[in-house]
Amino acid sequence: MAREIVLDTETTGFDPKQGHRLVEIACVELEDFLPTGRHFHCYIDPERDMPPEAEKVHGLSASFLKGKPKFAEAVICEAFLEFIADSPLIAHNAGFDRAFINWELEKAGRAALPEPRWIDTLGMAQKRFPGMYNSLDALCKRFNISLAEREKHGALIDTRLLAGVYLELRGGRERRLELTPQILRTAVALAKNTEYGARPRPLAPRSTDDERAAHVEFVRANLKDKALWLKMGLE
Repeated sequence: MAREIVLDTETTGFDPKQGHRLVEIACVELEDFLPTGRHFHCYIDPERDMPPEAEKVHGLSASFLKGKPKFAEAVICEAFLEFIADSPLIAHNAGFDRAFINWELEKAGRAALPEPRWIDTLGMAQKRFPGMYNSLDALCKRFNISLAEREKHGALIDTRLLAGVYLELRGGRERRLELTPQILRTAVALAKNTEYGARPRPLAPRSTDDERAAHVEFVRANLKDKALWLKMGLE
């Protein structure tokens, strides 16, 4: 069973080396390319102000984030590492998320997440749609993935949207039809839990006695010993 983690973050800016910090992390678990329903999500106190331009993007104010757990606290750092375990990490423009997460991990005295663990859906999209606009919004529209629930950028909703985009980039709707081990197990479980009633009796013949007698005479007169009905005892 292939386990992968789709991940997204929100931040106070573009570069952790300039003092910007994480404010939100969300992860969605996939098994065999299908969401399991398990997810990790948290808001983070960045221990600094929120630039107005960043707040316009994700809607997270400094007053809302004040008092939330800090990244280094176990409720975030340890829980996050436990959730992702050793699974591959999928992100859109993965270098951005990787830079912020590794900055926070190193500040917390933890090892960085190496680049080979990351799968960049932006890079995948650029190979598939060269020269086209490949933002998350653009890809959702291209793949007919609804954006109805999304008013602002939020890590959890963006992660769920990205999971759908990733599925399309890896093969699209056809992949949902593959008989993966998970799908097979589900089908077997459903079959075991399904009760079937008694087989219904055949319907009564709709022909009349006279019609059936006329048919027998026709067979005898015209087909004679070549009639399949006679050979099979169905006279």
